[in-house]
Amino acid sequence: MAKLDDAYANSAYIDGAEAYPGRWAAAAEAYRAALADRATLGVSYGPSERQAFDVFLPEDAPDGVCMFVHGGYWLKFDRSYWSHLAAGANARGWAVVMPSYDLAPQVPIAEITQQIACAVLAMAERFEGPITLTGHSAGGHLVARMLAPGLLPENVVARIKRVVPISPVADLRPLLKTSMNEDFGLDPAGAEAESPVLQPAPSVPVSVWVGGQERPAFLDQARWLAQAWGAEHVEVPGKHHFDVIDALAYPASDLVARLT
Repeated sequence: MAKLDDAYANSAYIDGAEAYPGRWAAAAEAYRAALADRATLGVSYGPSERQAFDVFLPEDAPDGVCMFVHGGYWLKFDRSYWSHLAAGANARGWAVVMPSYDLAPQVPIAEITQQIACAVLAMAERFEGPITLTGHSAGGHLVARMLAPGLLPENVVARIKRVVPISPVADLRPLLKTSMNEDFGLDPAGAEAESPVLQPAPSVPVSVWVGGQERPAFLDQARWLAQAWGAEHVEVPGKHHFDVIDALAYPASDLVARLT
C-alpha cells in the first residue's frame, strides 16, 4: 500500500458503501423515465463514445443551465448514475447537463480536463443565459479547472454565475503517493499543472462544498481550495463523501440555491 492510499479511501469508512452505486443507478433510471421527453440522452460533444452528455429540461423554458460532472477518481462511473441529481435545479426552472468523459488510464487527467471544457462549450452553444458548474470529487476538480485562465473563452466565462466544487480533489500532488497514480501516470509537474489550488483566484463566485464527516484528506482539500481562492467554504454536518451530493435532488436545499 502506498503512503496515502488510506487517506484517500472513502468506501472503507462509509457504512454500506457497496450499496450506493446500485441505489444511484436505480434512482437515475427512474428520474429519466419520469422526465420522458424532457430528457435527451447521449448528445455528443467530442469524438469518443464517452464524450456525450444527457440533458434534463424543466417544465418551461429554462432560466439557465447547470452542468454536473461526476466523480470516481477519474477512473470509473459515467453520467447514467446521476440523472436524479438534476431534480433540484429542474424544479427551480434550470436545465441540467450531465457529461461522461473518457477515463484514466486510457487518457490522462489533463485530457479529461480538456474534454470537460469541450462539454461546457457545447452546452453554452445549446443554451442561452447564465451557466453554473458543479461536480463531485474528481468532478469537483474538473469544474474548478474550468476557471483556469484561458481554458474557456471569455464570452463563456462571462456567463458563469457560480462554480460549486463538491468534495473536490483540488491539489493533486498528494495523489503522487497513492497506488492510484499507477493509473493516473502523474509526475510532479503534471500534478501541479492540474491542481486548482495553484491556479489564480477566479473572478467567478465559487462555493466549495464538503461533508462534515468526510475523510480528513477531503476536508483538507476543500479547505485548501477555499483558502487559495478566497471562496465560500461550506462543511455540511453529518454528511459523508457519498451522501453529500444528495442535496442536489432537492429544490429547497442550500446547495441547489447556490446553483440556480
